[in-house]
Amino acid sequence: MGKILSAAALAQYQEQGFYSPLDVLTGLEAADCRARLEAIEAAQGHAIVGPERSKSHLLYTWIDELIRHPTILDAVEDIIGPDILCWNTVWWIKEPMSDTFVAWHQDKLYVGLDTDDFVTAWLALSPATLESGCMRILPGSHRRDLMPHRDEFGEDNMLSRGQMIDVPIDESEAVSMELAPGQISLHDVRIAHASTPNASNDRRIGLSMHYIPTSSRQIAMDWDTATLVRGEDRYNHFTLTPRPSRDLEAEAIQLHQQATDAFRAIVFNDAERVRRRF
Repeated sequence: MGKILSAAALAQYQEQGFYSPLDVLTGLEAADCRARLEAIEAAQGHAIVGPERSKSHLLYTWIDELIRHPTILDAVEDIIGPDILCWNTVWWIKEPMSDTFVAWHQDKLYVGLDTDDFVTAWLALSPATLESGCMRILPGSHRRDLMPHRDEFGEDNMLSRGQMIDVPIDESEAVSMELAPGQISLHDVRIAHASTPNASNDRRIGLSMHYIPTSSRQIAMDWDTATLVRGEDRYNHFTLTPRPSRDLEAEAIQLHQQATDAFRAIVFNDAERVRRRF
């Protein structure tokens, strides 16, 4: 038994590639985070888009606090050990009654990292339900060979390259990971997952937080960033990013641009073209 995951929960994660749900924030705390996000969007006059979706923990103190939440880190430590980097964060927002979706895919093919010890914690800030297009996964697919993918660059596909698995998926095997605001799901970097459009009258808002052991390397590019959130980094494979002392510091904005440019280069590595709005 781990710090927070039971023996049964750990066995499920190892055998099926996911665990869900896990309570992290109260309903009031989740509502406060949503209000902060939507205040940012209101101030800039548009929803979070493009590079703003990634590594926003470099810019905002409250998102930096989220990636360090002790419940999340305890669960991640149970899976990958005590020395932990947060490699990236990404916002996944579907507007009400929109056609936006996430195609079936496996993250391992696009992150450029040499490790399979990569855990995504997906935090819901609004209800993630079947109606709103919650995440769906194929249990055990992380234990098989990676599946072939193709790039479609579809406008409604939220993935960077519009990538999708290029073999038939048996939808009857899929498991839906519904989450209440403040809950997280955990999934393996190799697991096949997807989500359908949001048919509800509310936004579906989620933040994915991506954790790796400090021993990991970026092998797609020569330079990459990560944030040390627990333990010690004895390897120095990444440029470690500082905690923001206040929102939107000038130095943080510059670093965020450099870090998201690097992330973009990694994700689009070997792609036939680059999607401009990502």
